[in-house]
Amino acid sequence: MAHVHGAARAGHQHAVVAVPTRTAVVRTAVILAAGQGSRMRRDEPSAALDASQAAVAASGIKGMMPFGGPLGRPFLEYVISALADAGITNVVLVIGPSHDLIRTHFTTGVRPSRVRLHFVVQPEPLGTANAVAIAADRVGSEPFLVLNSDNYYPVDAFRLLAEYGDAATVAFDRAALLRWGNIPAERVQAFAALDVDADGTLRGVVEKPGGEWAADDPRFRWVGMNLWCITPALADACRRVPRSTRGEFELPEAVALAIREGVTVRAMPFEGGVLDLSHRSDVRAVQQALADITPRL
Repeated sequence: MAHVHGAARAGHQHAVVAVPTRTAVVRTAVILAAGQGSRMRRDEPSAALDASQAAVAASGIKGMMPFGGPLGRPFLEYVISALADAGITNVVLVIGPSHDLIRTHFTTGVRPSRVRLHFVVQPEPLGTANAVAIAADRVGSEPFLVLNSDNYYPVDAFRLLAEYGDAATVAFDRAALLRWGNIPAERVQAFAALDVDADGTLRGVVEKPGGEWAADDPRFRWVGMNLWCITPALADACRRVPRSTRGEFELPEAVALAIREGVTVRAMPFEGGVLDLSHRSDVRAVQQALADITPRL
């Protein structure tokens, strides 16, 4: 049994989960950092941000939110450090055309030594599947992890996927997310639910189930937090998936396409918290949770 890497402040307790002891198969991770950050840019007068945090919030580039005082470390440094702790040695940052702040920080300011850092640009905000397809063209034929830039996931969740090395997602236990994360219940309730077979095979991703499933339906137990192991078959589906009703190419719909075509995707159950940095009101709780962690790049 192993402990989740994370903070034990502000109600964020250490979760315990069984983790394989194999050497990591996957060595590359893709961080989706090209979002516009519209929720973070919304003003929230009750959110207590310092001047540097307020400036980043206004830009919408959530991954650069600084924590740790006047000489704060950007959120992305904590994420990259956790990936390195899990055995990842290559990190691809998918950024937008206007996200020079990220590139400049990691090329002229902080130069990671534990991972090799690469950048790819998503020219237009066309969705997560489009971002994954662009990154896959850079990565090549090997499997790779995919994660959000505004979530801090437990190291053991990364390790679980990296040691598995095939098409999979982490299925976060809903109760554990509420117990050990900073995400309010109403937000978790709106997250995608994972429809998982008895043998752990992912049947599908149900976006915002709402009244489609009863509140006590056991399928509500497993939550998708956009943490995946992407194989060439899933990357190919990302290139071919049609636009969603929102006009974007979305990763869950690409995975559903691959499943319909016979690709087996594993849902790996995990009990632990995730820190979410979607809104300005999240900053204080994330800052408290990261207070005892020093990123090692």
